[in-house]
Amino acid sequence: MKLLGNPVGRQSGLPSRLLSLPVLGLVAVLVASCSGAGSDLADAPAPPPAPSVEFTPQNGARDVSPTAPISAKVANGKIVNATLTNQDGKPVAGAPAPDGLSWTSSEVLGYAKTYTLVATVQGAGPPITQQTTFSTVDPKDETYVSMNPLDGQTVGVGQPLAFYFSKDAPAPDKARAEEAIRIRTEPAVEGAFYWFNSREVHWRPKEYWKPGTKVSVDVGVYGKDLGGGVWGQEDRKATITIGDAVILRADGATHRMSIEVNGAVQRTLPVSLGKPEFPSNNGVHVVTEHHQTKIMDSSTYGLPVEAGGYRTPVSWAVRISNGGEFLHAAPWSVGDQGRRNVSHGCINMSMSDAKWVYDLLKKGDVVEITNAGGPSLRSWDGFGDWQIPWEEWSRGNR
Repeated sequence: MKLLGNPVGRQSGLPSRLLSLPVLGLVAVLVASCSGAGSDLADAPAPPPAPSVEFTPQNGARDVSPTAPISAKVANGKIVNATLTNQDGKPVAGAPAPDGLSWTSSEVLGYAKTYTLVATVQGAGPPITQQTTFSTVDPKDETYVSMNPLDGQTVGVGQPLAFYFSKDAPAPDKARAEEAIRIRTEPAVEGAFYWFNSREVHWRPKEYWKPGTKVSVDVGVYGKDLGGGVWGQEDRKATITIGDAVILRADGATHRMSIEVNGAVQRTLPVSLGKPEFPSNNGVHVVTEHHQTKIMDSSTYGLPVEAGGYRTPVSWAVRISNGGEFLHAAPWSVGDQGRRNVSHGCINMSMSDAKWVYDLLKKGDVVEITNAGGPSLRSWDGFGDWQIPWEEWSRGNR
């Protein structure tokens, strides 16, 4: 009976340990319950990041080129609205990308102006607005680029492309100036720049142009730093067509001139070139001007009338050098034409022949003079470009 009355926990010490098992189980359940609550918090989604805008140029930027890209790029949102205005509130054209993640201007800016780009962006929360303010460069000097030939003209196979940087500004850096002038041809031709002085550069192909060639010229100097504080004032563009290959070959020994069009001789005319005291220049000349009537005045190149010069009106005059060489009618020397050279350096023809030649020729056509007894045409006299060998020309004369 006493045995039945003994406490359970006194059998070999085991009952006390058995009594502790339910307590340990309860603790394990509690720990597991707490651990589960922590896991649920870690799996909860984080709040979305706020949208941000990256501006180009950045706020406070100075001396920005007016042709530099102006943009706003968005992260974690899309552009609702963007406006770019100058200091007077005038808007500048631009548009957002189709995906709304960026905005870019589409209009060039002005020199020495301040602009503000304001962008409103929609993210997960309410819209936000950010802005950038910057200023464009204020050039110390601006240069204007004149060019020859001009847009839409059809010229001959000897016509170089000439570019003249204005004299009221310092000369540009030659390498930068060349980089700003882009020339494309169809078909493609090999060509190069050559500098005649610090402000005048020409581009020509290695050989005469091929008839029918299309030439595109893009003088992209606006917004370009051309060196020495000089910036381009205005872009220029031109599309030029190379016409028929018209080449005249005047021989001072035979006193005759052949007229060739696209490789076929059309006529051979009697002519008179410069007399021994005033010989014509040998070499490749290029047509630059036409005059139905022109006063030939030798005093313009230093020979007064009283010293054996002249001041005479002539008809159907075509200039082929700045030094005073023309093709023109000379009815007073018809008896000498085809027999001897009696002019002061020009190519004399009869009235009818001079009119025919005048009507045929265009700017850029070629007149090659040989056996004239005079010096070679100087490269800088008119368009004497072809007098410079290609090996020298292609080095650029920088």
